[in-house]
Amino acid sequence: MKKTFFSALFTGLMMISLMAAGPGPGYKPGDKAIDFNLKNIDGQMMSLKSMESAKGFIVVFTCNHCPFSVKYEDRIIALDKKYKSMGYPVVAINPNDKTKEPDDSFDKMVVRAKEKGFSFPYLYDESQAIASAFGASRTPHVYVLRKAGSDLVVEYIGAIDDNANDAVSAKNKYVEQAVDELLAGKKVSMGFTKAIGCTIKWKDA
Repeated sequence: MKKTFFSALFTGLMMISLMAAGPGPGYKPGDKAIDFNLKNIDGQMMSLKSMESAKGFIVVFTCNHCPFSVKYEDRIIALDKKYKSMGYPVVAINPNDKTKEPDDSFDKMVVRAKEKGFSFPYLYDESQAIASAFGASRTPHVYVLRKAGSDLVVEYIGAIDDNANDAVSAKNKYVEQAVDELLAGKKVSMGFTKAIGCTIKWKDA
């Protein structure tokens, strides 16, 4: 009887653990990423597949409230301005649970995008399934994807650059370096850096 009880208790705890929200194991450079279909700030659903002319994407998990995300907003806008015409547009995704961070609700995403003049899609990962699949853990957290036929190959994962506080003082612009190398037909020389930012606010189980 006691053995059966502890067996059932263990099974229950395992089920709770599996159901708990949180990042999945995620991608590493060279992996193939899944596409997604998420709501944009214009109310329309959007997938990467729908952006047929792109050569790849700069996917940025970000949000409204995080001080690091706020510091990087102008740099994210600049990345889109620089690389969209070259085939690597920015696609921003907000993965945060709005009940834990009300400032990250969809309605406030719309307001923030208008205030800052976002030139790129700002998508809402309400279920957090995409952030979990990618393995995103911070805001901002960047994934540079390259189109290879029908595949989306992960070429870079990590930070935008090495100085969150001051763009001018950044010595290593990781995302720019990765995209420049891809555009030149070269292999990305640094495929991974540590993302620096706020932790993603996951839903409770």
